[in-house]
Amino acid sequence: MTDTSNANAESVKSFSEFGLHPDLLTAISASGYTVATPIQTQAIPAIIDGRDVMGAAQTGTGKTAAFTLPLLHRLMPYASHSTSPARHPVRALILAPTRELADQVADSVKRYSESCPLRVAVVFGGVDIAAQKEELRKGCELVIATPGRLLDHIEQKTINLSQVNTLVLDEADRMLDMGFLPDLERIVKLLPKSRQSLLFSATFSGEIRKLARSFLKSPIEINVAPQNATAENVTQIAYPVSNHQKQVAVLHLLKSRNLSQVIIFVNTKIGASRLTRELVKEGIKAESIHGDKSQLERIKALDSFKSGETTVLVATDVAARGLDVAGLPCVINVDLPFNPEDYVHRIGRTGRAGASGEAIALYTDHEEKLLEDIEKLIKVKVPRGALNIPEAVQNRAHTSSDSRSRGGKGERFKRTFPGSRSAPIDDFFFKPYEPSVKDPQKEALRQQQEQKWIEHQAIAKQPQLAILLGGRPKKNIKSAESND
Repeated sequence: MTDTSNANAESVKSFSEFGLHPDLLTAISASGYTVATPIQTQAIPAIIDGRDVMGAAQTGTGKTAAFTLPLLHRLMPYASHSTSPARHPVRALILAPTRELADQVADSVKRYSESCPLRVAVVFGGVDIAAQKEELRKGCELVIATPGRLLDHIEQKTINLSQVNTLVLDEADRMLDMGFLPDLERIVKLLPKSRQSLLFSATFSGEIRKLARSFLKSPIEINVAPQNATAENVTQIAYPVSNHQKQVAVLHLLKSRNLSQVIIFVNTKIGASRLTRELVKEGIKAESIHGDKSQLERIKALDSFKSGETTVLVATDVAARGLDVAGLPCVINVDLPFNPEDYVHRIGRTGRAGASGEAIALYTDHEEKLLEDIEKLIKVKVPRGALNIPEAVQNRAHTSSDSRSRGGKGERFKRTFPGSRSAPIDDFFFKPYEPSVKDPQKEALRQQQEQKWIEHQAIAKQPQLAILLGGRPKKNIKSAESND
């Protein structure tokens, strides 16, 4: 049996009304939050009461705090200053689909529990497992993990889940999309049956409900937004362009509007790297993030972007979910996603926590159908606009494309490495063959040298054993005696 809760059922509350632990209220106040969002208003009391919860809300509406705050509140009685790992068993497990999301959830948990003696660990793939093993051996009450790396630790017996009393699946729909269902089933079988389970997702599809029925018990369902809806405070617009104009259109948007802290989404890893290189050539501080980047490279790029050192982040859908950059003003879709739901998650990177944002899309004639599919999903007509790119900027783009088409890779190689350029051709190679005239003196000298060489070879072929034993050939001995 599932109870359904409506966003309008309760008025928005202050965090102080939930009865949260004083240390948590202090951390919330330090973070600058005073009023709870609708998803937090409904989820926090239910989780504190120990109920299983299915929560769905628009991205950027505070789902992470909706489950981390009450979860930390329920763990407070277990907080201990003891250094013994036995006093810090794993009591709560949060599973996230991507490394970036796991790291972000861990940052939120650590911020809220900064003044508490609770220990928190985050484990994900792409980095050395040794440091994670050491952290887990010290003991921790709360673990945030991606499914694959968690199973690695389970197989190596570096983590014990026998005392887990709360399980959280964050971005459950994304986990199913990424094929994590078998891993989830393996993990759930290792957990105590008597536990609290929480599931949070951007959507409630049939697959999500089936997953919820398999491990949630009489959950309360919280749905604070229409399925697949985009945030109302995000302004959307789409500009039709030709395929070869996309790059120059991005450059024009960034420079003409003086945009900074922008995430640009593309569909391919090659496209992300190529666009980043072109932006850097134009003096824009840009970094790319995609699946071919190592975890350390991705973390470095994200940290640089969040700190403001990098102003543009070019990303594939690996960054579409979980990224939370305060005050991100704009998102640009250079390529429209093939999955309409990914569009919702992409533009959800802006307009977070009640702030306003802008979502710009560039589309070609071939992508018109993709845009229509997106509009059907979000049930909103995306306004079309006209992008007036100055002729000087367009000419620069044409010049660049012409230079690429003139010589291809060979010509670019020769321009880069001057030593490989063709040398002037010597006229000598065009002269007809003329046989040389033999000089009698030179010919006689050549025959004399040839005869000497033949005699030397004849001597070299004689047995050398006598020479090795200290003797000499008889011919040489006779000639030596005659000389005496």
